[in-house]
Amino acid sequence: MSAASGPRRRAMTDRPASGCVPLCDRGTWPAWETSSHMGRLLIEGIPFHVDSMGGYVGKPIGESDWLSIDQTRIDLFSEATEDRNPLHVDPAWAAANGPFGSTIAHGFLTLSLLSFLSRSGDLQPDGVDYGINLGFERIRFLAPVTVGDRIKLRLTLMEIKPRGEGKWQYKLRCSIVTEKTGKTALSAVWLVLFVSAARAGEDGRPFG
Repeated sequence: MSAASGPRRRAMTDRPASGCVPLCDRGTWPAWETSSHMGRLLIEGIPFHVDSMGGYVGKPIGESDWLSIDQTRIDLFSEATEDRNPLHVDPAWAAANGPFGSTIAHGFLTLSLLSFLSRSGDLQPDGVDYGINLGFERIRFLAPVTVGDRIKLRLTLMEIKPRGEGKWQYKLRCSIVTEKTGKTALSAVWLVLFVSAARAGEDGRPFG
């Protein structure tokens, strides 16, 4: 995840009195936030800054723009990973023999797009210079992403742990949904280390 500019940012001024509803494993998004706009879900009075992100714990923090999954993208991923399963790369075979009527994206292709999707939604907190992918606590592939569909990432901030001066470990619940069906294709719990280089100083090495 890295900083990006441009996406629209929305203030969550009409949320229910009970507060924000966390994104569940099946991808349920708060009914009061079902618009197709991308960007941060801002809480009025709480800056989207690393020093204030504790106010967002347990709440959805935003969503990405839609991203198209075409056959070219699938084929390139297949070549890069040596995974040439005909369910992914042979449209005629997949239509005649596969369970989905067309080719589908590799599950790992969908997973690999988390970093890009998070950038497209400007979902890195302000006040940090970069994020380091620490891995996952859980990954589930729940529905196929068929060729020609579009996907979107939705993030909920589950936990923040300080990791020394200028470093914070975030636990993020990720849900990638498909446009055609509205289903959650991927659910994951992602660990990311955010670093403020100036504040970390010589301790700024991610694994130091």
